[in-house]
Amino acid sequence: RHNDSGAANFIATHVAPHISVINAGDGRHSHPTQAMLDMFTIRRHKQEFSGLKVAIVGDILHSRVARSQILALNTLGAEEVRVIAPKTLLPADADALGVKVFHDLKHGIQDADVVIMLRLQRERMGNAMLPSEHEYFQLYGLTEERLSAAHPDAIVMHPGPINRGVEMDSQV
Repeated sequence: RHNDSGAANFIATHVAPHISVINAGDGRHSHPTQAMLDMFTIRRHKQEFSGLKVAIVGDILHSRVARSQILALNTLGAEEVRVIAPKTLLPADADALGVKVFHDLKHGIQDADVVIMLRLQRERMGNAMLPSEHEYFQLYGLTEERLSAAHPDAIVMHPGPINRGVEMDSQV
């Protein structure tokens, strides 16, 4: 794990061929070990990736986990990967990531098999990205009522730590 984006790749190009480098997260770029754990969890509960509709909700822009999850889900053949967030929390090129973009939570999680909630990373964003955490919860916070739009046997995941009452209601 390293603070600089691309550090693992740089190191991998400068070690002997018989040495493996495992990227446990680099800067704001990726977090592949978290994505591997998440893919293991999804496979354990859903068995196959083909046919799955997966919704990733929240701070996509600042999330190393989201980028790694999107890559893994597309590589493993998920039917549809969706990202749901306000425009201020999405990368400008979100469409190019191989995802379907939504700005409305209910429509975005409609019939989803997996709902992955992401933490708001206040430490990485400026003050102007969101009016307030309360308003964010009103629009994007996962409640039991909102979750009812997903597939009845959908699983809900969160890489943690959870900001209860911001990303999701404690009852979820």
